[in-house]
Amino acid sequence: MHTEPPKEAVFFCFKNKRPSPFVSFKKHPHTNHIMGKIIMILLTILIALAVLVVLIVRLNPSFGASPTGERMQRIQQSPNFKDGKFQNPVATAMQTEDMPFLRVMKEFLFTKGDRVPTTTIQTMPVDRAAFHQQTDGVKICWLGHSTVLIEMDGQVILTDPVFSQRVSPFSFVGTKAFPYSENYHWENLPKIDLVLLSHDHYDHLDYKTIRSLKDQDLPFVTALGVGAHLERWGIAPERITELDWWESFQFTENIRLTATPARHFSGRGLTNRFSTLWASWVITGPENRVFFGADSGYYPGFKTIGEQYGPFDLVMLECGQYSQYWPYIHMLPEEVIRAANDLGAQSLLPIHWGKYKLSIHPWTEPIERLLQAGNNRNLAIGTPQIGEVFDLDKSLPTPEWWKE
Repeated sequence: MHTEPPKEAVFFCFKNKRPSPFVSFKKHPHTNHIMGKIIMILLTILIALAVLVVLIVRLNPSFGASPTGERMQRIQQSPNFKDGKFQNPVATAMQTEDMPFLRVMKEFLFTKGDRVPTTTIQTMPVDRAAFHQQTDGVKICWLGHSTVLIEMDGQVILTDPVFSQRVSPFSFVGTKAFPYSENYHWENLPKIDLVLLSHDHYDHLDYKTIRSLKDQDLPFVTALGVGAHLERWGIAPERITELDWWESFQFTENIRLTATPARHFSGRGLTNRFSTLWASWVITGPENRVFFGADSGYYPGFKTIGEQYGPFDLVMLECGQYSQYWPYIHMLPEEVIRAANDLGAQSLLPIHWGKYKLSIHPWTEPIERLLQAGNNRNLAIGTPQIGEVFDLDKSLPTPEWWKE
């Protein structure tokens, strides 16, 4: 016959039962208190890091400044500014939809091969005496990447000058320039009459270089919004001209600069992408027309620009830093040839290569692929040694200096 144990025994059994490990924290005030402290410490650390990032961005002048006041009002009136940001001339994704971020970072950081030169690139000192000697014709001197000296009608224009060793907001970290036998800076260049800036990315707009030019009585011509950076860096506002796409600036009686569309983007910080405009440029002189393409993916607009402002005696188009992961914002070498033909170019100077490792391809691949794609085309392709001065009305220099 079954009999129930005494109530005391029942009480004893439950009293001595091992506590469940899943018991609620509410039943353990001490544990709950510890977890609360841990959460508060983590939140404090996150807030401190966020404040630190904000302070770094605000206090580090390399990040530049955001457009405000009348500059912002003008931006908001631009037909190219919608939904709080500048738009590309055609729908443009920054990368492919299936771009594996971790894989890209792994390839960028750890891919070996000849992504950088193994020896110092032999560059030439700029022949300063070759400039300001005549008013007719065009002289060109490529200084690597997108920095070019253009003399037209006796005036010397300097495009996207970057003379720092790193394209980064910090001098101790970031992509480092390839070693050149000649280090360029404004003191060893001919007298500059105008600085032309395409957009605000670090490999095109350099804080230290601009600061070195601030005491020179130079006009700066750039795209909408970029002037905010220049003003923060000490350039007087009256020396800055900002243009929207299809707007022009009459530099001299014979030289006109026109901002034209490009398929790219902008931004120097974590949150200001598309806040300033990016542009390509038409430089029209009394007898010659030159196109400075800066950064752009291929799009049908090149043909429109060619029909409206071409044909061009020379086009300078990017031919490096492309990737299968971002095919819409940088051109493949084969697309560069197509764009040059669309523009009605008589000759082509490939730029945006030979100075920085900003993609995964070997450092000489862009020029080798471009020359192969342009073979047997009715297009002269110049490959001057970096720092070499040449006349546009003569045969373009074609040394294969990267093989030396």
